[in-house]
Amino acid sequence: MTDDEELRLRLAGRLTGSGHLRTAPWQAAVEAVPRHEFLRGGFFEMVDGSVPTAWRPVLPDDPRWLARCYDDDSLVTQIAGTIVPADVRGEVMRAPTSSSTMPGLVARMLEELQVEDGQQVLEIGTGTGYSTALLCHRLGDDLVTSVEVDERVSTRARNALGQAGYAPRLVVGDGLAGYKEHAPYDRIVATCGILSLPHDWLEQARLGSLILATLCGWMYSSELARLTVHADGTATGTFLGGQISFMLARTQAPPLLGTLPDLDDGDERSTSLGADLDDWNTRFVAQLAAPHAQKITLPRDGRTEQVLIDVETGSWAALRQDAGGRWLVRQGGPEPLWDAIEGHVQRWQQDGAPPLERFTVTVSPEGQRVTWPRA
Repeated sequence: MTDDEELRLRLAGRLTGSGHLRTAPWQAAVEAVPRHEFLRGGFFEMVDGSVPTAWRPVLPDDPRWLARCYDDDSLVTQIAGTIVPADVRGEVMRAPTSSSTMPGLVARMLEELQVEDGQQVLEIGTGTGYSTALLCHRLGDDLVTSVEVDERVSTRARNALGQAGYAPRLVVGDGLAGYKEHAPYDRIVATCGILSLPHDWLEQARLGSLILATLCGWMYSSELARLTVHADGTATGTFLGGQISFMLARTQAPPLLGTLPDLDDGDERSTSLGADLDDWNTRFVAQLAAPHAQKITLPRDGRTEQVLIDVETGSWAALRQDAGGRWLVRQGGPEPLWDAIEGHVQRWQQDGAPPLERFTVTVSPEGQRVTWPRA
């Protein structure tokens, strides 16, 4: 048995023990697909203690490389939209833009997809191609279509898939538009975060098909949702829990903040919320009220403020604590941003703050709606 075969078996055993792998077909796929073939270009690892975050490359000639390929970790494979590990000598301080998702999450999502033999699957976000290969192993190449927005990423995935013995249908394009040329699909799975589920996906899905996607916001709280497509052109479903995070689809990434507004030019008042935004569920509910607000932390005048900015409208809110620990908020711009957030979160709290797994997601031609059970 080769080293990578042993590492695959160990990985499958760990994922089975953790409950991420639950069925024999997917366990067989994890045991068979060589993840390291999809990381031949190396990956980046975070430099401990770096502020801002710095990344250093790990290439195949590093003695740690092979074993790290089979850790249950997400491994960054591209930074700033173009930079790959071979391009860097030393460290780079830019934002990651592509990665190989941690195998445990990949396995969990494929299990949650509830795929059956003979079903056509559309994958949004090819990435390195590892999850695509698992789908091919489970279903066969002809039943797998994968869309990737970045041509260079798609090319690297195609080469890796060929090296591993797989030949799915690979498409370069905007995955939010799906791929109607090969529709309809029985299952659709997104390996990137999205702000709202595109109706194009519903139109390309068979009646009763399942769609699995991570719904996000620009405050970076997100959840994995599974929806069923209905005959009336709608889809409904629930969140599956686990605080799942993915990089946002590039066409839905937040715009640059640019020049900040005058954060002293606003009306200040006390607020019942504050530290609550550090809570994942509360922040998710806040996003529903302000879907285009970005959250940043700024040091100002010897104190730290949490600032929410909607660059589309110019509305903003700044939160701080006074010497007595009371939370204060200033807000400005054309829309009372904080009033909308505060009111929405308070209604959720008054309804008993139900967990996100009890929320309902509804997608229709009119858009996406997320609701929770009322008290």
